[in-house]
Amino acid sequence: MKFENNKSGNGGVITLSNEIKEVGRLTYTVFPEDNRLVISFVLVHREFEGRGMGKFLVEEAIKFSRENNYKVYPHCSYARAVMRRMNDVEDVFLNN
Repeated sequence: MKFENNKSGNGGVITLSNEIKEVGRLTYTVFPEDNRLVISFVLVHREFEGRGMGKFLVEEAIKFSRENNYKVYPHCSYARAVMRRMNDVEDVFLNN
């Protein structure tokens, strides 16, 4: 599995792919003035659902946020549910 972060302006898309095709994607917007990254949407293609791929995408967004000193606000309800179940995200999780 391979992640790719395609940044454009204040936003971006993190894609997760296997050797053949895209497995899923996570879209985000960065608000640099607030040091905040907002996760807008997480999508896992139907054939890959139920295997934890969405969680991998959220973890990659958290990793990117830590590297850039951003706090994460999961606007996406799926991302919010995943982050609420994680134990090691208190340093970045904006749970508002």
